[in-house]
Amino acid sequence: MKPTSRKRGPPAPDPVVLRPPGFVADRAEAAARVERLLSYQFRDRRLLEEALTHQSFADDALSYQRLEFVGDSALGLAFSNFLYLTNPTLGPGPLSTLRAANISTEKLARVAVRHDLYPLLRRNCPRLDLLVGQFIETVKQEPEDDLGTVPYGGSVVKAPKVLADIVEAIAAAVYVDCKFDLEKLWKVTRWLFEPIITAETIDEQPVTMLHELCQKHGKTAQFKTWQKGGMTVVNVFVAGELVGIGTSEQKVIAKLNAARDALGKLAGAKQQVLTTGVGNGLGDEVGELRECKQKLNEQCSRKNWPKPIFK
Repeated sequence: MKPTSRKRGPPAPDPVVLRPPGFVADRAEAAARVERLLSYQFRDRRLLEEALTHQSFADDALSYQRLEFVGDSALGLAFSNFLYLTNPTLGPGPLSTLRAANISTEKLARVAVRHDLYPLLRRNCPRLDLLVGQFIETVKQEPEDDLGTVPYGGSVVKAPKVLADIVEAIAAAVYVDCKFDLEKLWKVTRWLFEPIITAETIDEQPVTMLHELCQKHGKTAQFKTWQKGGMTVVNVFVAGELVGIGTSEQKVIAKLNAARDALGKLAGAKQQVLTTGVGNGLGDEVGELRECKQKLNEQCSRKNWPKPIFK
């Protein structure tokens, strides 16, 4: 008997290879690009070189970490002033939400991508290049019209913190170079963040919509918050079942993301949660157990006790 020949399918497509982000080796040109971008000439260009150096580059090189620390606070205060002056009727809660949305990692990372800042960074970390490359490709697929609201909504690829760090470090370099003049900092950098998320464009509706949807079906949405690796994680439970998860460095943004995730799932795979009886409560128990473990870990860390072992 002749051996049965197996039919071969079409050849597998070649794997997609992402081109790593480029690098501007000419440091004078890298500095000049930032100055042209900002329409600002640095008195001390060493600040700019520091802002454009990642800690992986060399052990003896100053990295942007100290500047990023200053830039985080300076941008927060600059946005606080701007939002306070332009929204005279808003209370502290909505103002905090607007500030968090405008300086979130998701927003600032997109600022770095839009202005092609990553190639200016001195670094020596191929994995970082890979993560940034993936994020850049994802951002390219986002509609330009969504720039005013997408930044905190997140995408399928997490925004690498290094991109937000670059923006904060450059802002700090300007801030220090102009003798800590906050008004000057805002004047020089404000346009980088356009479109600024405003009370009219921010999508605060997910939380309200989720509560209204649950009330309509006699259910209650519960938000459980915990920390993981410097990120805030928010879980949403309805009828004792986990229906949504959101993460961000800012708690308010994580909650918005979790509510959006829950709304999407309740309209699809989790729709039965709204129409069936009360759940078995496992979701609540899991969330509470995780919260207890987190608190115990934090307590042991503060007291220098041995790390607990969970079985």
